[in-house]
Amino acid sequence: MSGRMPMVSVRLWPMAAAWLGLGLVLAACILPGPAGAVELGEARYRELKRVLVLHSFGREFLPWSEFARSIKADLETQSPWPLDIQEHTLLSARFNNPGPEEPFVAYLRSLYENRPPDIVISIGAPAGKFAQKYREQLFPNAPMVMTAVEQRLVDHAGLTDNDTVVSIRNDFQASFRSILQVLPDTNTIVVVLGASPLEKFWLDEVKRNAKVLESKVSFEWYAGLAFEEILKRASRLPPHSVLFWGLMSVDGTGVTHEGDTALRRLRAVANAPIFSYQDAFFGGETVGGPMHSTAETSRKTVSAVIRLLAGEKPVDVRTEPIPLASPRYDWREMQRWGISASNLPPDSEILFREPSVWERYRWQMLMITSVFLVQAGLISGLLHERRRRRVAEVESRQRLAELAHANRYSAVGELTTSIAHELNQPLGAILTNAETAELMLKADFPDIGEVRQILADIRRDDHRASEVIRRLRSVLKKTPFEIKGIELNDTVREAIDLVKAIALGRRITLTYLPTLANLHVKGDPVQLQQVVLNVIINAMDAISDTDAGKREVNVASVRAGDHAEIRVTDTGAGILASDLANVFNPFFTTKPQGMGMGLAIARTIVEAHHGTIAAASQAAGGALFTIRLPIAR
Repeated sequence: MSGRMPMVSVRLWPMAAAWLGLGLVLAACILPGPAGAVELGEARYRELKRVLVLHSFGREFLPWSEFARSIKADLETQSPWPLDIQEHTLLSARFNNPGPEEPFVAYLRSLYENRPPDIVISIGAPAGKFAQKYREQLFPNAPMVMTAVEQRLVDHAGLTDNDTVVSIRNDFQASFRSILQVLPDTNTIVVVLGASPLEKFWLDEVKRNAKVLESKVSFEWYAGLAFEEILKRASRLPPHSVLFWGLMSVDGTGVTHEGDTALRRLRAVANAPIFSYQDAFFGGETVGGPMHSTAETSRKTVSAVIRLLAGEKPVDVRTEPIPLASPRYDWREMQRWGISASNLPPDSEILFREPSVWERYRWQMLMITSVFLVQAGLISGLLHERRRRRVAEVESRQRLAELAHANRYSAVGELTTSIAHELNQPLGAILTNAETAELMLKADFPDIGEVRQILADIRRDDHRASEVIRRLRSVLKKTPFEIKGIELNDTVREAIDLVKAIALGRRITLTYLPTLANLHVKGDPVQLQQVVLNVIINAMDAISDTDAGKREVNVASVRAGDHAEIRVTDTGAGILASDLANVFNPFFTTKPQGMGMGLAIARTIVEAHHGTIAAASQAAGGALFTIRLPIAR
C-alpha cells in the first residue's frame, strides 16, 4: 500500500488518517447497513400493535356493531401506540343450523401463524366462545378481552390466565317493572325475539324472569316466527299492550336482519309502544327504559385493552359485570303514546325533548320585556318625531325641486343666444328653401325632382327646429323626480347641444369624447342634464374670467369599474386649494354676480342618484369635475 500512497507530508498524514477514521465512524452511526436497517424496521414494527377484533354476527348487527364501533373509536383515540385493527366475522353464528367452523379456523391460522396479533377482542358471546375453543390453535399466547357478553354466557371454566372478561348483566325483571310503572294500565307485554341459538337461549331466560310478574301482566311471545307474521300481529294488538324488543338477528324462516331495519319496520306498523334494554336501539324507534350503556362498556373495554398492551397480566385486569344504566326515555315517543313524565322513575333522563319557548328563552324574554317597558315611552315620542321629519323631508324635496327648476330657468336664460342661434339656422333655411321652391313653380316647366328635394330639406330643418324646442321643453318642464333607465352618453350629448352656440359665441372650444360602450344608468334624465349644464356653464364662466390663450372645455364619458364617469375639464385658472372644500356648499361663489347655488344643486341631484361629484385642480392648469354614477344592473 505504501508504494501506491501519494506523496504527502509526514506531519499531515496522521491528521488525515484521524479525520478519515472519524468520518467512517460517523457514517456507520448515521447510515446503517442492511443489518442495521432490519433491526430499525423491527423496532418500529414492535411499536405497532396488531389488534384482532372478532364479531359474533357481523359488522352491522346491532347491538354488537354499536359496541364495536365505540370500542374502536375510543381505542384509536386513547392508544399511545399506532394500531393495526383487523376485523373478522363469525358468520356461522347467524344461522339456525351453522355449518363446520374448521375452514374459518384454517383461514385465521394462515393469516396469523407467523405474525400473531398482540391482543384479541371478541364482541358478543358467539365470538367469545369461538375464541376460547380455538385459541390454542390460533393465538395461544395473545391476551384476549371478551366484551359485550352477558355474564351468563361466559364459559368461566374455559377461561385461561390470558383472558379478561368485560361482561354485562341483563335484568329483564327491572325492564318489565319499569314498563308497568311508566304505563300502569298495561295488560300485555309482547316479547319479540329471533330464532338463532343465542336468541333461543334468551327466550328461556326471559320466560323464567317473567314468571314473577305473571300475576300483574300477561306475556305473549313472538319468537321463532317469520318476521312478516310478527309485523301482521303487531299491527293488531289490543289496547294497553306494549312490545318488548329483545333481538332479531335471524327470524323463524332463517332470514337475517342487520342493523335496525327490522325494528324500524316494526315501529312503522305497530299500534303499541316499543321498549328495549339495548341503547343501540334507542333514539328513534323505542320509548326507552333501563338500558345497557354502550359508552360504559366501551370505556372499561378500552381500559383493559390498553393495560394488557402495556404489559399487565390478564389475571390482574378484572371488571365487575356492568348492570343496566339509569332509565332514559325518548320525549318524541312519549308524546306519540301519551306517556306522562310524572310516571317515570325518579332517576330517569329524558332526551330529544323540545323545550318550550319560555324554557328556551326565559332570560331573553325577561330582558326583552324590561326593554319594552323602557322603550314604550320612547317609541311614541320617536314616532311623533318621525312624522315631523317626514313632513320636513317632503317640504325639503319640494323646495329643492322648485330651486332646481328655478336654476334651470336661470341656465336657460344664459343660453338664450345659443337657443336663438339653434332655432334661427333651421328657420332661415326653411324660408330660403320655400322662396326657392316658389320661384321654381312659377316657371313654365318646373323641375319637380328639384322641388321634391327642396321639400325634403324643409322637412329636415323643421325636425331640427322641433328637436331644439323639445330639448328646451324637457329642461324647462316641472316634473317630479322620475327614475328610469337611460343611456348616459345620449343624455350628455343633448346637454352639450344646448350650449354649443354660447361656447362658440365666447370663442371657447367645446368637445365631447363619449366612450364607445353604452353607459346605462338609472336616473332622471332632466335632472342629470341640469347637472351637466351647470358644470359646463361653470367651466365656461371660469375661462371667460381669464385671459388664457387656450380656451377649451372638454367633456368625456368613461366606464370605471361598476360606475360611469362624466369628466369636465377646462383651461381656466383652476380652483384655489382653500376653496376646494367649499365649492359645492350653498351660496359659495367666486363670481361677482353668482348666487353660489349651481354646483350645490348639482351635488344634491347626483347624491340623490347614489353617485358622487368631485372637483380638483389640474397640474397643467384648469379645473376637473368628475361625476360618478352607478351602472344599472
